[in-house]
Amino acid sequence: MTHSFIFPGFVYAVTPDQTDTALLLAQAHAALAGGVRMLQYRDKISPVAEKLKRARALTALCHEQGAKLIINDDVVLAIACGADGVHLGGTDGSLRDARRLLPPSCIIGASCYNDLNLAHQAIADGASYVAFGACFDSPTKPAAQRVTNDQLIRFRAALGSTVAICGIGGITRDNVAELGTSVNAVALISELFGSPAQPATPEQVHDRVQQFLAEPAIT
Repeated sequence: MTHSFIFPGFVYAVTPDQTDTALLLAQAHAALAGGVRMLQYRDKISPVAEKLKRARALTALCHEQGAKLIINDDVVLAIACGADGVHLGGTDGSLRDARRLLPPSCIIGASCYNDLNLAHQAIADGASYVAFGACFDSPTKPAAQRVTNDQLIRFRAALGSTVAICGIGGITRDNVAELGTSVNAVALISELFGSPAQPATPEQVHDRVQQFLAEPAIT
């Protein structure tokens, strides 16, 4: 059964791999202050105990700002920290199991890469939204499969206007307009938070969010 869902904003911020917890939380706070209303905690480098500490802090931060926190890849962590949902990739476990384990109101996102069949199955299994990408060359995942604009147009038509679709991968203020109306939200990592070698300051994160939201193409 489809879990009805509407993105609470066009910008869906995804946290970078950041070893400095204080900076990570400051960046997240700046993104929320800039207007982000859904944040995904994605962390491929921290040990489990540190992830739980960070996830709980991010949950509190998001809820203070009236925003949603989504946990990447980890249903157990999402339950433990009281997050609003989870995002699962193709090898991150069963969507059906996640839907059974999580409260009914929880948001479940599914990575569908460039595969419409995966999206249909994800929706049938209880996904709240589906994500396609990489939409452009991605600095976070250089080897990611690409999804073309033509594919996105076909996917939107096949899934219908009521399915929430997120684009991810290499999206910037300069190319977002190319996605047109095929997506309801865009997931942004490096565009907001910079790179591991050159992380954005909290002030830069805030400004980048506001600049992105001010783009005429996405009003």
